[in-house]
Amino acid sequence: MEQKAYTHGLHHITGFAGDAVQNFNFYTKVLGLRLVKKSVNQDSVDVYHLFFADAVGNPGTDLTFFPWPNISKAKDGTGLATEVTFATPVESYDYWMIRLQELNVNNLGSDDRFGEKVITFEDPDGLKLSLTATSEYRDTVAWDKSPVPAEHQLRGFHTVRMKVRKIEPSLVVLKDLMGYKEADRDGDWIRLEAGEGGSGTFVDIIALPDVPEGRWGAGGIHHVAFRMKDRETELKLRQKLMYAGLQPSTLIDRFWFESVYFREPGGVVFELATDGPGFGRDEDMDKLGEELILPPWFEKNREEIEKNLPVLNLN
Repeated sequence: MEQKAYTHGLHHITGFAGDAVQNFNFYTKVLGLRLVKKSVNQDSVDVYHLFFADAVGNPGTDLTFFPWPNISKAKDGTGLATEVTFATPVESYDYWMIRLQELNVNNLGSDDRFGEKVITFEDPDGLKLSLTATSEYRDTVAWDKSPVPAEHQLRGFHTVRMKVRKIEPSLVVLKDLMGYKEADRDGDWIRLEAGEGGSGTFVDIIALPDVPEGRWGAGGIHHVAFRMKDRETELKLRQKLMYAGLQPSTLIDRFWFESVYFREPGGVVFELATDGPGFGRDEDMDKLGEELILPPWFEKNREEIEKNLPVLNLN
């Protein structure tokens, strides 16, 4: 039987930050994630690319940032992914509410979504974040140097929330091309799931026809990446996207995974990303994130690249 070229969940989500040290401190010291790769934006090498994830950088746990010190603030609106939701064990809900209160995170609140208890808050740049208490098992690896005890550490993404003006074209792409199916509804929000479904595969989407388009900036999300089993399935899906007129990029080697980018009809930038080779390809797993790592094709320019990057004191 021919292998279907479907995604099977969330791979990573990439946003914009302002100050890199502030960004590092929040995601490692408040949320307890590990910096698993310190590199550069491969399309603009004078900007860092920081990757925060579980202990080994498993696909589906990885929130990444381009920190631009002078970038303007993001504007909420349609045509964007607007919130990142992590999974946390049900029994960790109270721990996280108390921890986030004690650390004075911005705009801390609570909600009930799709029958699940959710903690809502923002990072220092204003990126909307939430933690969903779930009993679903997630195959993640605890980081032994995290300030958060292993039993309470975040279990990767639960879902990502998207706002569009017209929902049907986006649903056609997600369902007919990428293999998503509807899982639930909560008011005007529609929850879709991919692959075997469940936490880590969800996308929540809403139509807001009267809301203006949003704008990229600090505290905003640049793109959402979806998991692909391997290059073969990724290229098959890319072909389907081409036939549908979505103008996907060529296959781009990011060294730790291979990527294809396109903009879905609602305006959100999507990436297809292979599960491998992974972040241990060029670093000892015990030392992930400690040094500036460049893909091999940039090594010949390392001296110039380092000269044009701001000095980062991350500890």
